[in-house]
Amino acid sequence: MKRLNFCGGLLAGLFAVLGGHAGAAAEDAKITASGPVTKIQDGFAFTEGPAVANDGTLYFTDIPNDTIHVLPVGGKIEVFVKPAGHANGLWFDSDGRLLACQMDGQVVAYDRKSKQMTVLAKQYDGVRFNAPNDLVTDAEGGLYFTDPLFRAPQPLPQGQQSVYYLAADGRVTRVSDDLPAPNGIGLSLDGKRLYVIPSQSAKMLVYEVEAAGKLSAPKVFCELKQPAGKSDTGGDGMAMDVEGNLYITTNLGIQVFNPAGKAMGLIEFPEQPANVTFGGPQRKTMYVTARHGLYAVPMPIAGR
Repeated sequence: MKRLNFCGGLLAGLFAVLGGHAGAAAEDAKITASGPVTKIQDGFAFTEGPAVANDGTLYFTDIPNDTIHVLPVGGKIEVFVKPAGHANGLWFDSDGRLLACQMDGQVVAYDRKSKQMTVLAKQYDGVRFNAPNDLVTDAEGGLYFTDPLFRAPQPLPQGQQSVYYLAADGRVTRVSDDLPAPNGIGLSLDGKRLYVIPSQSAKMLVYEVEAAGKLSAPKVFCELKQPAGKSDTGGDGMAMDVEGNLYITTNLGIQVFNPAGKAMGLIEFPEQPANVTFGGPQRKTMYVTARHGLYAVPMPIAGR
C-alpha cells in the first residue's frame, strides 16, 4: 500500500474520523471493510467459486446442487448451467471463456453465450484427476489448478494431492509434491510468485515461478490465525487486490495479508466463507461465497 507520513496525533485523529477504514496509513494500519457485510441471497447448499466477468457479471457455484449460477449487473440470480460436474473454482481466461474446476475430475471451459462446454484436461499420466478444486491463469495462456481430496474417489486416483499446470498447448505437468489438501491458488501481480492455500495446514505456501509450469521449492508465505482450541486449520479460497494484498477465506473469516506475509486484518461473516473475488463499481466490492449464502462487502482497495 502507498503510505503517507503523518504525525502521531494527526494519524490518530484521521482514524477516529474514518472509523479505521483508511486505505493508506502507517505500518500498523489494518485493511478493513469500508461498509457493512450484506447478504445478497441465501438458501444454497454450499456456495463456491465466485468470478466476475469484464462486464461485471458474477458467476458462482453451488457444489452439492451441481449448479453454476449467474448474477447479471442489476439483475437476479439465475442458473447458468446444471449439471455442472460439481464445479468448484471458476476463472475467466483472456478470451472471456468461463473456466471451471469440475470436482468430477476435469477442468473445462464454457462459452458464456452458447453455454457450450469444452474439456481442457481430465487426466495426468493416463489417470483421472482426484477432484480439481481451484485455478488461476497466467500470461502465457496456461493455467495452474489444485487437485485435493474433496469429493474424490478413494483411494485417490492420483495417489497424492498436488498442483498441476495446463499449458496453452494442452500438456499437463505436475508442479508440486504431495500437499495437505491444496485448495485456493493465485498468482502475484507480476506473475512471478504462485500462492497455494492448503486446507489442512495453517501455513500458506508461495512458490517462485521460474518459467511457465516450473516452480521453485515452496516457502511459507504466512501462517493463519487459528480458532480457539485449534492448531492447524487451513484456508480455502483467495483473492488479491491491486496492491498485491491477499484475502484468504478461513473459518474465522477473511484473513488479509500484505505481499510480505504480514497480517493486515480480519473481516468476519455470518457464515464461514469458502471463496472470494472482487467486482462491482471500480472493483471495490468483495463478493464472498459462504456456505448457504452469497455476500457482498465494500472495500477500500480495488481488486485486481
